[in-house]
Amino acid sequence: MSKKVRVRFAPSPTGHLHIGGARSALFNYLFARHHGGDFIVRIEDTDRKRNVESAEEKLIESLRWFGTEWDEGIDKDGGVGPYRCMDRLDIYTKYLNQLVEEGKAYPCYCNEDELAAEREAMVEKGETPHYNGKCRHLTQEQIEAYKAEGRTSSIRFSVPADHEYVVRDRIRGVVTFESNGMGDFVIARPDGIPTYNFAVAVDDHLMGITHVIRGEEHLSNTPRQLAVYEAFGFETPEFAHVALILNPNHKKMSKRDESIIQFMEQYRHLGYLPEALMNFLVLLGWSPEGEEEIFTKEQMIEQFSLERVSKSPSVFDIHKLNWMNNHYIKQTPTSRMVDLCIPHMQQAGQLPEQITAEQREWVERLVALHQEKLNYAAEIVDYAALFFEEEVSYNEEAKEVLSGEQVPDVMKAFVDEIMGAEDYSADAVKAALKAVQKTTGQKGKNLFMPVRVATTGLMHGSDLNESLYLLGRDKVAARVRNLIENYDSITN
Repeated sequence: MSKKVRVRFAPSPTGHLHIGGARSALFNYLFARHHGGDFIVRIEDTDRKRNVESAEEKLIESLRWFGTEWDEGIDKDGGVGPYRCMDRLDIYTKYLNQLVEEGKAYPCYCNEDELAAEREAMVEKGETPHYNGKCRHLTQEQIEAYKAEGRTSSIRFSVPADHEYVVRDRIRGVVTFESNGMGDFVIARPDGIPTYNFAVAVDDHLMGITHVIRGEEHLSNTPRQLAVYEAFGFETPEFAHVALILNPNHKKMSKRDESIIQFMEQYRHLGYLPEALMNFLVLLGWSPEGEEEIFTKEQMIEQFSLERVSKSPSVFDIHKLNWMNNHYIKQTPTSRMVDLCIPHMQQAGQLPEQITAEQREWVERLVALHQEKLNYAAEIVDYAALFFEEEVSYNEEAKEVLSGEQVPDVMKAFVDEIMGAEDYSADAVKAALKAVQKTTGQKGKNLFMPVRVATTGLMHGSDLNESLYLLGRDKVAARVRNLIENYDSITN
């Protein structure tokens, strides 16, 4: 490519960063890095009715956490800002006025009731609703009459008749749109604020955007943007419209869809790792050359190309994401996982807001014990629960294990050994079990299974010695003694 690649991600501050938006940001980021180009983050905040307070801050925070570092944006001026649309109103006004002066746009005084009636009439006739151009050729006398009524005007783009708008899409191929039926579309509202299709075309031109990579839901907007480009004589960027991400039921996602977690902030809160999410999302639409599925960011940058982006929708598979996140968790330093797990344990009431060095050391051993099983950090709460229960409950399978004739002798010998140990540690638990084996003659499942079930209520679990150390000597002894004292009622 002779021209330096410049791409952008332009979210609206109307809510949290959606996984579809995150994938668009990722594809733009990887494309820019692969070609040694620039990645720009621009805030499309012209739809003031839908803007949410603090949404911009959360969007930026999520993008930063995700790892899609940008070269230009609201916090990094690259000389073509401002990077918020509402800070660019003077720029838009200049270009709006130019179109009106050249007869390529015009003021429209139609009110909402009139427009609604017009749309309804077209639907009844079986036509695609579009503006009929009523205000395109208003006389000055008509304009003054509308103003006298107190009407305000929007500005509409004058769409040429019998014109083809051709999108040479890097993913979808050649897509052609006929201008007839498009209707003259609004490019500025009565308050002077431009609409998306106008602002995005002007901004992409002035910011030197060479490639527009975005979701396929924007494909229908593209002919209007091409119309704006042509009206100004702007060079058109290359387009690439990425197919949708479907929910597990192979349906288009909606914000009310409960079959999937949809927002990046939720994944962050649950304790997913950003590098795992990046690896997972890049495979939703892009296929590497080989069979490998685990990639570092550097490998993604090296291999990414639009030629390997699929035209077909991708299905969001939470099981695959959990598998992938678990893979990354296994490779992650335990200290990092501890930092991710502690807030969840605090929220669950398992830890105080301020923890001591001793408590952190305990959590480190807890996390290390379960790290290979974690799909995400929040799961630690369930694994930790047994360490905080006052009493152990036993299901029928557990009761069957505890009803073995050797169990009372094993339990009595075990509690005597651990209470007699000078120091309590995982090694002390191991030594106690060996001593019980000698004194009772019991070994294997007849020894270890009853001890595990009696102290945890579980048939299977992580390393028994470490688990009993984390439970603490007093709690282990109390649970075993409770079993001994209530043996008949528990096992019958």
